[in-house]
Amino acid sequence: MTTDFQLVQITGLILEDQSELRLDDLCRACAAQVERIVELVDVGLLTPSGTAPGEWRFTGVHLHRARVALRLESDLGVNLAGAALALELLDELDTLRARVERLEASGR
Repeated sequence: MTTDFQLVQITGLILEDQSELRLDDLCRACAAQVERIVELVDVGLLTPSGTAPGEWRFTGVHLHRARVALRLESDLGVNLAGAALALELLDELDTLRARVERLEASGR
């Protein structure tokens, strides 16, 4: 019996919580044009530090939110308002899960 193996190359970006990305870094990590990221900022999906696009700094959380919003749009045809709502609900779900974990840990 022979076994065939296929090698797969995986690339990724590892970010620490304190890591900051510039606009061009975020665009590259999301495979998105600058205009798309600016739209996400304009509608409030992303809130970078800095006042102008050249000064904007994004975190790993922003990267995750941008990727989710862009995938909702490309895969499901969700508009930016719908993506914002979905992200808000996902944030709320994470908050509730953390609360349940704390309550279970305290024995309630």
